[in-house]
Amino acid sequence: MKYQFGEKLRLVRERRSLTLKEVAEKAGVSESLVSQIERNRVSPAIDTLLALVEALDIDLEYLLADFRRDRTLKLVRKNERNFFKTKPGVLYERLAQVDEEGKDGIEAYAITIAAGAETGNAEYGHPGWELGVVDAGQAELIIGNKTYTLKPGDSVSFGADSPHILANRSSKALRMFWVMTPPKNVISR
Repeated sequence: MKYQFGEKLRLVRERRSLTLKEVAEKAGVSESLVSQIERNRVSPAIDTLLALVEALDIDLEYLLADFRRDRTLKLVRKNERNFFKTKPGVLYERLAQVDEEGKDGIEAYAITIAAGAETGNAEYGHPGWELGVVDAGQAELIIGNKTYTLKPGDSVSFGADSPHILANRSSKALRMFWVMTPPKNVISR
């Protein structure tokens, strides 16, 4: 969408009882250029736009107030979340996924791992980063040949290119919040 603000400039100029010539002289541009900008025939360079804003004594925010980018927002209501079992005893609850696979973006899950179950792969990793926070239970995170024990409130982040396994070796369910970037998108929507 091409943003046009010529009408606002003209309106302010007319309210201030200024002529095209007066505004052009104050801004250091030609009268013809001001006229073309007001009629949205040309888009001014930023320095010309700033000079016109100064000449008309208006705030740039006023001029650009109608130009607000819609930001991406993906709202997932609690009752609309998708659940996926990837392995026996491992339940993923998709909290969010922004962007597509392989691009900049994130995906987030609440993961519940039953006693004795695990997720991940001991043979290979994948591009990107992961971050997890233990909500309840105790986790065992194996990255390469190192093992880390995580308790409620503990968080961890790491480059996901190393083989890694998230396991529950305890007798109680493990619940974690997990974020991956870029989205791995192996769990179907």
